[in-house]
Amino acid sequence: MPIDNLVQGRITEEMQELTAGYYQIESVRIGVPFLRFPNATRLSGHFLAPTTEAYDAIAGRAASRGVLVFFRKEGNEQVVYAANGTMPAAPVRYRLAAVLFAVTLVSVFITGALQQTGPDAAMTINWREGLAYALPLMAILLAHELGHFFVARHHRMSVSPPFFVPLPVVSLGTLGAVIVMTAPPKNRRQLLEMGAAGPLAGLVLAIPILLVGLAHSSVGPPPIQPYMQEGNSLLYAGLKFLMFGQFLPANGMDVQLSSLAFAGWVGLLITALNLIPAGQLDGGHAAFTLFGERIRPLTWVLIAGMIALALVTRFWGWLLWAALLFIFGQVYAVPMDDLTPLDGRHKALAVLILVLAVLLFMAVPLQVVTP
Repeated sequence: MPIDNLVQGRITEEMQELTAGYYQIESVRIGVPFLRFPNATRLSGHFLAPTTEAYDAIAGRAASRGVLVFFRKEGNEQVVYAANGTMPAAPVRYRLAAVLFAVTLVSVFITGALQQTGPDAAMTINWREGLAYALPLMAILLAHELGHFFVARHHRMSVSPPFFVPLPVVSLGTLGAVIVMTAPPKNRRQLLEMGAAGPLAGLVLAIPILLVGLAHSSVGPPPIQPYMQEGNSLLYAGLKFLMFGQFLPANGMDVQLSSLAFAGWVGLLITALNLIPAGQLDGGHAAFTLFGERIRPLTWVLIAGMIALALVTRFWGWLLWAALLFIFGQVYAVPMDDLTPLDGRHKALAVLILVLAVLLFMAVPLQVVTP
């Protein structure tokens, strides 16, 4: 008997053992390229149990044999891929994470502490203002990232600790932070929970910090010298109306943000950028888990929209975001089990995240206003 037939028979028998009671195999193809595996096995057939139950059972059996299992939809088929190998574990680099956090804290402090008392005055360090900006902002960002981290660890997802990105003096003092997933999540529900946990945890701190900061801010004419005007979002405008009884800026009046209020506003801005529904941003996770592969063309719509927005508003930062989406926006975190759909509770959570993306969006995040 040819060796190929022996291999085919042995693999078919092994696949039948792995899937028994949960998936009825109709055909088996071996040596199929799939993701990073050049010789995966593709099973065609139909499920005998709900996919969420089937995945736990089949993947559990497969793991003891050093086999990874993936559920996919291809056309009208629900197929199973099996491949020898293991998922990489996230490197434990807590020391690097701690160093970057400390450097970013200093960077944000310096950004908030630098004060200019007049158009021709030298820059000075104001410790009180620096701390009033740095501590609440870092608390917001840390809450955001730890939301991702702890939910991911709860689901036994392989993720790195949060790595903060310092950007001293320039703009806001930081570009936020990132957590790296080194292996795909089990299913869409876990991916959504991990993705949604960050912005929700951050907003739990950002909104109260902003409200307290607004309570310590004043409304009046803008400064005479050139100044930086923060952008409005629907949520931010609503919070200012709640605090001051009017939509601002209006009639030559605007709120002069305290350092605490500015930290809260930056928390909203960074959350808004993370909620852009593309790639592996938090909004991208929500959109992908809700709509699946159908969401991919949206990236091109967003890129075109950002380019148009940059030309109209002259906020050139949107060109940078358009470039980032062009490079990274088509890379989604596809789960191991991409067949188990969101249930009603998770669909509501995904919709909430996308609604927050609209409420937090700022057409012009920052602009320099000259008299």
